[in-house]
Amino acid sequence: MTTLVVVGSLNMDFVVTVDQLPAPGQTVLGRNFQMIPGGKGANQACAAARLGGNGMTVRMVGRVGYDVFADHLKASLSAAGVEVSAVHATRSQPTGVALISVDRAGQNSIVVASGANHALAASETEAMRSVFRGARFVLFQLESPLGTVEAALKLARAEGARTILDPAPAAPLTPELLASVDILTPNESEASLLLGLPPGRVTASDAVALAHALRARGPKAVVLKLGDQGCFYCDGETELFSAAFPVTALDTTAAGDTFNAALAVALAEARTVEEALRFANAAAAISVTRRGAQASVPARGEVDALLAG
Repeated sequence: MTTLVVVGSLNMDFVVTVDQLPAPGQTVLGRNFQMIPGGKGANQACAAARLGGNGMTVRMVGRVGYDVFADHLKASLSAAGVEVSAVHATRSQPTGVALISVDRAGQNSIVVASGANHALAASETEAMRSVFRGARFVLFQLESPLGTVEAALKLARAEGARTILDPAPAAPLTPELLASVDILTPNESEASLLLGLPPGRVTASDAVALAHALRARGPKAVVLKLGDQGCFYCDGETELFSAAFPVTALDTTAAGDTFNAALAVALAEARTVEEALRFANAAAAISVTRRGAQASVPARGEVDALLAG
């Protein structure tokens, strides 16, 4: 049985669809409202469990509050097949929430109130050792304290797991943290921030230089996610572009989380890098055609069908 572990956030997402995202100081009318289980960590765990099927164990490490949202989030993960025994409640903070607006083109604007996610302390990292033991991959994001992420990355490596970090929400990262990352998976804006560059559209030729510059900061490999342009991978030996699947996007909220989970699942199944990237692009493509975070994650059969077509 292959094991993946996800360390990160659990949030209740409050999602409103709008015709256009509001400018600063502007009020716009929303059309639909939903409360949907989310959080980048929980999204990845949910996606890994759905995509990995019965041959994979997925464990979630995180924090929630003592409130109704906590029960709902844990139940949602359990229903997807995720082990949640390492998701503990804290009285110091409420469960995290995210306020999400999604426009007609599927683009979104997100404000996160991390709450209990920030109670996942670096001092508690040693307690994760038994959860990491035997894991093939451990996935991380940046909705937990950076000190905790760095300590847990090192521990995961010490336990023999490969580490995958989605540097989102974007934040400056130290060389010490990046040195414990096996695969770094930024999107265009996150890559620019990590390198101290102004944000902007990244072309295919830009992607190569950006990925090389990021890899020079410490990670063993970089997957630069380029939205509808696909992604670019480099690890010092292999370099390749993987094309996106053409779809009409309704909501991009959990596309990156689905991509990372699918990448980990495919690599854990000993697929080649090229196959794993194609699998990840297919899963992400399906996810953007649906609304919501975990609600948009496809089942394994759907991804296999897209790849076969």
